[in-house]
Amino acid sequence: MPNRIGMYAGSFDPVTNGHLTIIRRASKLFDELIVATMTNNSKNYMFNYEEKKAFIEAEIGDLKNVKVIDGKEQLTTKLAKEYGANVLVRSMRNSSDFSYEAGVFSMNRSLNPEIETVFLLADSKYANISSSMIKEVAKFGGDVSKFVPDDVAKSLVKKLRKE
Repeated sequence: MPNRIGMYAGSFDPVTNGHLTIIRRASKLFDELIVATMTNNSKNYMFNYEEKKAFIEAEIGDLKNVKVIDGKEQLTTKLAKEYGANVLVRSMRNSSDFSYEAGVFSMNRSLNPEIETVFLLADSKYANISSSMIKEVAKFGGDVSKFVPDDVAKSLVKKLRKE
């Protein structure tokens, strides 16, 4: 049986505890899971690839079948093919994510019908938390420590104080 390789792609700016839970769950479904930090041109990023990679790797070091890569500003389907992944892992927090994710699925399917997509629902405690919301709360001095790893929370505060 060939290796089952999955890819979980996202901007992860910043990575949240919700993302990390999805990574842990997805790692159990595949022989290898590739976490790809991608570029979404509609977003303004706070962290660069090296920072995002360090945050993720610090939290998943015990998962020997997971590696973090730079999405290299390319299509997820092309990146998946390059790394031999035939399954894309997508996550949904709540019903409002469904329409967006259905569109992403349709586009990915039209770009490469050989790549399957699986959806994992977020744990209920993270169902209404987004990276954008976390940045907004942190910007105005709110405590985000229960939604992101400690290093991420500290880095958010540090970056926001420089602005």
